[in-house]
Formats: sequence, C-alpha cells, structure tokens
Amino acid sequence: MTPAKLKTVTLGCKVNQYETEYVRQGLVNAGFFRDAAADEAADLCIINTCTVTNEGDSKSRQVVRRLARENPDARLIVMGCYATRAPEELAELPNVVEVVTDKRELPDLLGRFGVVDVPDGISRFGDRHRAFIKVQDGCLLRCSYCIIPQVRPEMSSRAADQILAETQRVAANGFREIVLTGIHLGHYGVDHNRHVPKEQWNRLSSLLRRMMDLPGDFRVRLSSIEATEVTRELLQVMADHQDRICPHLHVCLQSGSESVLRRMQRRWGAQRFIDRCRLVRDYLPQPALTTDVIVGFPGETEAEFEQTCDVVRDVGFSKVHVFPFSARRGTPAATMPQQVDRGVIAERSRRLAEVEREQRLQYARSLRGRRLQVLVEAPTNDAQMPGIGTSCRYLPIRLHRGEPSQLVQATVGEVEPDGTLREAFAEAEVSEQASVKSGVGSQR
Repeated sequence: MTPAKLKTVTLGCKVNQYETEYVRQGLVNAGFFRDAAADEAADLCIINTCTVTNEGDSKSRQVVRRLARENPDARLIVMGCYATRAPEELAELPNVVEVVTDKRELPDLLGRFGVVDVPDGISRFGDRHRAFIKVQDGCLLRCSYCIIPQVRPEMSSRAADQILAETQRVAANGFREIVLTGIHLGHYGVDHNRHVPKEQWNRLSSLLRRMMDLPGDFRVRLSSIEATEVTRELLQVMADHQDRICPHLHVCLQSGSESVLRRMQRRWGAQRFIDRCRLVRDYLPQPALTTDVIVGFPGETEAEFEQTCDVVRDVGFSKVHVFPFSARRGTPAATMPQQVDRGVIAERSRRLAEVEREQRLQYARSLRGRRLQVLVEAPTNDAQMPGIGTSCRYLPIRLHRGEPSQLVQATVGEVEPDGTLREAFAEAEVSEQASVKSGVGSQR
C-alpha cells in the first residue's frame, strides 16, 4: 500500500510542538503516511492551534484556510488549545473533518487511523538539533490575563519511567539537547504525590536526578518555570551536574510592580522573585536567567512600569521576551478598567527592549574567557567562523567548526553588538569531544 501524504503545522508553545510530533511520528511509523514534499498536495493535514491571544486564534484560522486552499482534496484535522476552547468555530472552516478537543484523545486519534501499537512517546524530533519532551500538562493558576487554565485545566504528569525511556530513544537517535517542557513545568509530579510521604515524592528535581543516571552524550535544559518552583533541591541537582544540565532558567516575571502583580493575580511579589534569582546565583556560577514581561497591563502607571525596568536591571536577565499587553477575550484582564493606550504600550515596550539589550550585552561580556558547552546547530557562510550553535547559557555563539548536532567546548572571545558570542580560538576537535564526555570543563 502506498502511504498517503501528510502535512502538519504547529502554532504556539513547545508542548504543542511535542504533541504534533507525537501524532506525526505515530502515523508515519505505522506506514500509513509519509511526509508530503513542499510542492506536493497532501491527503491529510493536521493543524495544532494556539489560543493564548486573539491573534493566535486568527493565525490558526488563516492556516486552516490556507491548507484547505493549497490541498483541496485533503482532510483537515484540527487540534490544540483553540480547538478545545471553540471547536464549533473551527468545525465550520473548509475541509475540516474532525476537531480534537482534548489532548488526552491523541492516542485514540492514532487508533482511528489504524495504528495498533500506539506509541507512548517519540523517538525523534523532526530535523531539529534539540528535542522537546513533554513531561507535564495542565495549569491550576488563575492569572487574570491567561486563558490557558480554561483549556488545559487537568493536571497530569507522565510517569518517570516513560520519560526516561523516551529520553534514551531520542538521545540514541543523535539529539544532543533534551528540553523538558510542560504547561506548568514546576508542578511536575504534584498530581502523583497526594497522600504519599514527602520522602517518596516524585518532583522535577527527582526526575532530573534520575535522568543524570542515563548513559549517552546529551544535555538537558528546562523550559519556562515559575520562580517559586526553583527549589533548593532543584538547584542542587543542577549544581551537581553542570556538565549535563544547562545553567539556564527561564523564570516568569511578568511585571516588577507589586501592585500590577496583584492585579495579575500572580502568587508572589517582585522582591520574592528577586530573592529567588539571587538564590540561583548562590548555587550556579554566572547562570543565564531569562524571562517574560507584559507591558501595559490595565492600570499600569509610569511609576509601575519603571519598577519593572528596575527589577530587570536588578536581576540582570540575559534575555527578556517583551509582550505588549493584548486583551484576551474570556479573561478578567480583558474587561478591567483603565486599559492602557496602545501608543503608550508601544513606547514602553521600546524602552524596555533597550533595557533588555543593555542587560543582554552586559551578561554576554561577563562570559569572556569562560569555556562553555555548545550544541553546534548550523553551518554559516563565514570562512573563519563556519559554525553557529547554542551555548549552555542559551546565548548563540559563532564557532571555528561547523559540524551540526555535536556537543563541543568553546572559549568565549568577543561579543557582537546583538549579544552573539564568538569563539576565542579553534581547539582540537578530538580534545573537545573528549572533554565534554569526561566532564572536563564543568562550569563550576
């Protein structure tokens, strides 16, 4: 039987990207489908949607219509958070034959296509150099700007043994960086630990420690996590395995103003956030701290905005994702009084971006002379620096070699105006690989 042609499109977060790959891999590995070439019309299109913003909804609808137009004979299946929130809207779009409203139904979806041996995870991650592994789903928080707890309310953590087996498969297939991700990553294991003695709890720190016992030449990075969930136990595991766990944490700030954080219904204040970031530096040398900030939340005054800038400077983030506030229908923030003028939001976003640039450059320059572990990701057209990769501290770095999907050590030399690092000098590749595998060059 000739396999049918399949196209997949993902909008949104790392969890969505993992779930798309899970479905794609299940269909292709069963032999029923193959990936359609760029110039081929597909028989089946799967669209994984995002509903974090109104714009996410709009982009999702645009993708569905475009795929229906470009693949007129294809069946379209739509899944994702928008599909959960408003399935009737998506069901009316052209060529849509099914809307999957619950991500827990994905194994059933594969079964409906005839997949008998439904996989319990993935083995590869497309043509990327790093692989995302979903370990947790669901969020119980009620931040006033966020729609996600309404579409992913059920907390669920995957079994540690399943995650470990998946990690081994992915690493054996040449993926040198494993990114652990979840809707609320720091709550991994919480649903398993009810009525269990604390000494037997399965948490993110215990999962990481078990991962460090796995053989293979790979490193682990954590995706977004709440600052209060960066525990001493977690930091101790990271400190004990600095050659295999990236010294980088993406901790969610959202605002540096105590009053804005209260209106956002966040669970902690700015000073507690700063203190936790200082604790990270007590455990890890020159860690990379990155974050998200919402600018122009309803009622935000100039003084409150300046408080956010002060916190960004105090923490010294290496990267800040600046999000101009966008009212999300269905959230309390969308109907709050004192909505901030769009022009004011744009101007404050520009100012915060400048603060971010200053902090990023300051952090990058502080790494001069330090040896970093780097995942080589792509060749370049630069004869002197033919490769570029991602350092363990998450900054990009230009390299004297360009063989992708390798973990190497590189000494930081100069820093480019955008914060990109440059390797100081070429080192013998054999010694580089040996140093990574033996743990020499650990960033203690």
